[in-house]
Amino acid sequence: MRYRFYTADVFTDRIFGGNQLAVFPHAQGLSASQMQQIAREFNLSETAFVLPSENPEHFRRLRIFTPKTELPFAGHPTIGTAHVLAAIGDIDLSREVTSVVFEEGVGPVRVSVRASGGRPVAAQLTAAQLPHFGPEPPPPAELAAVLSLEPTDLAGEPWSPRAASCGIPFLFVVLRNRGALGRARLEVRAWKDLLSEFWAPHLYCFALDPELEGSHIRARMFAPAMGIEEDPATGAAAAALAGYLGIRDSTEGGTLRWVVEQGFEMGRPSILEIEADKRNGKIVAVRVGGSCVLVCEGEMEVPDA
Repeated sequence: MRYRFYTADVFTDRIFGGNQLAVFPHAQGLSASQMQQIAREFNLSETAFVLPSENPEHFRRLRIFTPKTELPFAGHPTIGTAHVLAAIGDIDLSREVTSVVFEEGVGPVRVSVRASGGRPVAAQLTAAQLPHFGPEPPPPAELAAVLSLEPTDLAGEPWSPRAASCGIPFLFVVLRNRGALGRARLEVRAWKDLLSEFWAPHLYCFALDPELEGSHIRARMFAPAMGIEEDPATGAAAAALAGYLGIRDSTEGGTLRWVVEQGFEMGRPSILEIEADKRNGKIVAVRVGGSCVLVCEGEMEVPDA
């Protein structure tokens, strides 16, 4: 049977930037094994498959696959899928901002699509799960070795490594500057020995001296457990990052905002905008957003399972 697909570049306002995504907007009839084969064929960070919702109050159900595994939630596929569905007319854009709810493995995820002149230009998701934190990570010196760096390349206190999740656990490692971040190279054997069985095996490294005016953070993400050598833009990690940063901020109430640049070392510059609402010193909501562009469309002949 033939299935139509679209590709988009997510967390960018221009083609050939951001994180690539393939979307199958009408994936009824595909089995999980077929979806995994298709994701492996595209070999992008993620491929998204859109299905009818199980709850009539929700818009669609979303299944997300990396080349290696299915994910319960991911940021750039959620935002990119909303953009694609809006671009092809499946989401009404008669208002400047339209909200829909996707059913994902972590629960309902609300996405707001912003339009200009009847065309989608950006989207923002609200995380279904608030940030929560995992066990103590391995010693900083061992993490530095996994990244082919020296222990002095890590920022140190108060920026100690910490594992956090909004549905997918990431290990956050703060480096002392953008130069150290650029030199990072994942040593796969060391990663396998140290982190492959850890609660948060996906390494999200960042520095606090970004390149662009208006940015707050420069980041890179390595996820061999997902079959992703390096990711150009990681929305699920950005959601958890809001938790990592938010608990370190003394603000008792209000909205905290950060702009993250990622993918620059890969030649796919991406800009992610993250927000955390705090009330009485606690994080009560996390949002991740950014621009998207539609790239191409086509059809795939999928053999029967």
